[in-house]
Amino acid sequence: MKIALGVTGGVAAYKAAELVRRLQQEKLDVQAVMTRAAQEFITPLTFAALTGQKVITEIFSAENAAPANVESAIEHIAVAQRIDLLLVAPATADSLAKFAQGLAGDFLSTLYLATKAPVVVAPAMNVNMWEHAATQENLATLRARGVHVVAPDEGYLACGMVGAGRLASTDAIVLKVRDVLGLRHDLDGQTVLITAGPTCEDIDPVRFLTNRSSGKMGYALAEAAQRRGARVILVSGPTDLKIPEGADWVPVRTTEQMHQAVRERAAEANIVVMAAAVSDYRPAATHEQKMKRDDGGLTLTLEPTPDILAELGREKGQRVVVGFAAETNNVAENARGKLARKSADMIVANDVTQEGAGFDTDTNIVTMYLPDAPEISLPKMNKFDVANRIFDQALSIRKNSK
Repeated sequence: MKIALGVTGGVAAYKAAELVRRLQQEKLDVQAVMTRAAQEFITPLTFAALTGQKVITEIFSAENAAPANVESAIEHIAVAQRIDLLLVAPATADSLAKFAQGLAGDFLSTLYLATKAPVVVAPAMNVNMWEHAATQENLATLRARGVHVVAPDEGYLACGMVGAGRLASTDAIVLKVRDVLGLRHDLDGQTVLITAGPTCEDIDPVRFLTNRSSGKMGYALAEAAQRRGARVILVSGPTDLKIPEGADWVPVRTTEQMHQAVRERAAEANIVVMAAAVSDYRPAATHEQKMKRDDGGLTLTLEPTPDILAELGREKGQRVVVGFAAETNNVAENARGKLARKSADMIVANDVTQEGAGFDTDTNIVTMYLPDAPEISLPKMNKFDVANRIFDQALSIRKNSK
């Protein structure tokens, strides 16, 4: 997930450097946006070194003065579209007023208006400025618009006064960011094994049987598990997706290879989520040379592949085992049947004919089926959110089984 960290002009601006480190520990990608006043207290170079990214300081700068550089000239729109959250810390009285009034005189205020991502502000200022009716009215306006406010601490202020106005602690700000983004650490110390993507079964050196799985659901599960503190083993069929940083990535191609990888690594896992679209059948014989076309038809003899989920279900022990079912009809009946046959703790089923729930989409519409319990149907949501709901339920299963 990507965060834009807005740093405005105040003595507390130096604390934003430590905030960057704490956000990175949450596996968040941080890009700093600084106002001119902020640069009087701390240099952009500091944030560039900490984040490894360009620090944005102006809407119009020397590097994008050329008319041909359209991308730079509308950078605030590009940043607004790719971030998952805008955090402003410290937020001065001036920046809060600009946000509340919809003024857009610098990059940060323009970014605030242009983004649809959640916004968190952590004010820091003199106690009298904090308590002034204008500041409080601006905060009330921002809260009414959905902006999350991390109230300042009380104590000794840089101006020599004592009272509310100190920038909230780094821990308090990070906790708010976690809450807004739905980040948790409830999988600390747990190992999660996830399978993802399709498998491929060779017919000859140039042809194979496969399916339409993109692997997006499995990779979203890996990202969600990591963000919640788990050690992740990701056994993946062929995909074009970026390997999650920090995951123990095990690439496979065939169902047999996935079977062997899961058998070798399952003992390490507390939770196993079988999200891969595994081929149910493979050619009984593989041709060593390319098969040539002739005028007649072609009959392929297929044989069943190993049933990895059923094997895990029989030998799960204390592990929680979650399977997936991609269906086109009779979803509930098929999912309940699979739940019983595979001895799984949960089956996550979807109707792949529904818009937004099929293959190669960024969203999904799923129903979770558990033994002796009502199904849990989720509305259409992005796959990362679906992944978190799956882990919520998996943790509930673990808790109830103890």
